[in-house]
Amino acid sequence: MKKEDAPELYKLDKKCFAIPWSEKSFKEEFENELAYYFVMTDDDCIIGYVGIWNIVGEGHITNIAVHPRYRGRGLSKRLMNALFSFSQENNLSCLTLEVRESNRTARNLYLEYGFKERGRRKRYYSDTNEDAVIMTAELFDSPEDYYKRVLRKGE
Repeated sequence: MKKEDAPELYKLDKKCFAIPWSEKSFKEEFENELAYYFVMTDDDCIIGYVGIWNIVGEGHITNIAVHPRYRGRGLSKRLMNALFSFSQENNLSCLTLEVRESNRTARNLYLEYGFKERGRRKRYYSDTNEDAVIMTAELFDSPEDYYKRVLRKGE
């Protein structure tokens, strides 16, 4: 991802989320030394992205988004694979995220990748006061073990 992608990422976020990040928020992530983002393109248009913060050897997934027209093609699995590759390369011990309680599609994807529900943030989403489910994937004893397991998913 490049800083000049911020306007396009904002437009994608508006299509994907009830509470999208602002263009300014995307630009600010370039100043965040903990942040890493990966984009997926089609004909030079961004159709998906994923972000992660590397916080003291643990990964916090900020967002994962796929344009609505491109859903159902396994692209979110490719983004997840990029995250797990990044995790291996950076020796992260776990991955954590928050997801809307009602977002069964995303929750099922995370469960498929070994995430487990660890808790809730009550009334986390301001638009509906919906709870966020906290999910965590403990990475395996050796990077090779979890990498092999993850790569079996959606290649």
